[in-house]
Amino acid sequence: MNDFALTLLEWFRENGRDLPWRQTRDPYAIWLSEIILQQTQVKQGWDYWKRFMHRWPTVEALAAATEDEVLREWQGLGYYSRARNLHYAAKQIVALGHFPDTLDEIRKLKGVGDYTAAAIGSIAFGLPAAVVDGNVYRVLARHFGIDTPINTTEGKKTFTALAQSLLPSDNCQLSIFNYQLPQVAAYNQAIMDFGAIQCTPSSPNCPNCPLQESCSAFRSGRVSDLPVKQKTLKVRERHLIYIYIRYNGQTAIHRRGPGDIWQGLYEPWLVDTVPAGAVLIKQNVKHVLTHRILLADFYLLEVSEKPSLPPDYIWIPEADLDSYAVPRLIEKFLQDFRPI
Repeated sequence: MNDFALTLLEWFRENGRDLPWRQTRDPYAIWLSEIILQQTQVKQGWDYWKRFMHRWPTVEALAAATEDEVLREWQGLGYYSRARNLHYAAKQIVALGHFPDTLDEIRKLKGVGDYTAAAIGSIAFGLPAAVVDGNVYRVLARHFGIDTPINTTEGKKTFTALAQSLLPSDNCQLSIFNYQLPQVAAYNQAIMDFGAIQCTPSSPNCPNCPLQESCSAFRSGRVSDLPVKQKTLKVRERHLIYIYIRYNGQTAIHRRGPGDIWQGLYEPWLVDTVPAGAVLIKQNVKHVLTHRILLADFYLLEVSEKPSLPPDYIWIPEADLDSYAVPRLIEKFLQDFRPI
């Protein structure tokens, strides 16, 4: 085994995170954790994983749920396409008759890319596939002094090849946290944890790093400069106007369709112009997406007769709002503005 991998595994035994999905080889539980942790920190995703596993302990149970149920359970995690893909992939697995156990088959699951396939394959089945995520990019870029931008085609090829070359070839079982893991699974989890705990984006713990002597960035004083990321699209602002209608203990909502943000989630009446009689409740409620900043104004319109709305709006009791999955922006408004 190369010195880099050996050092990481020794560090992992002492400092790794003992997470519940690491205490099983159940591919369903591992897959679920990987989908939840896409764009989500462990401390936030942990509770969601436990709730999903409690409500739907098997992939068959998840596949039998409705999309609305899955979206409602997912509410607050954001990037809701992950939840829709998760539900679709559960049905793919059930149709297949077993959880796919090769990289090619795992990649065919909706919402699964190269990183997720490598994580599931190595951890659940011991497949020799190196993971490459943000943590891995950072560790490799700093340790080996690579300044190729990580979000370019060349960068992705460079780091993927390097990560695979460092993967231990002897796939024996290692005892980590008092349970057995394939060596490739332990290594993949070690380098991810190392990036999350030790070699962090800001203020990395260089003084106590076991890789300090061999780290190119530390020796050259470039820790804060690596990894390099090419500038991407400019963030745009979008302004939204929502009308919360109150009629005899009811309110109107509609489900967002495909082709825009928040597909499948519910929202109040979205308008271009504020109708007469509407009272401003909250202004410039801010929500930041990857390439967009949303600013929303929320109005209350109390009426004695139902207004004419587009046909896709439905009327529900205000007390039932919690049964419908809404975007985080709407949730932030409702947390402060509770129905009577």
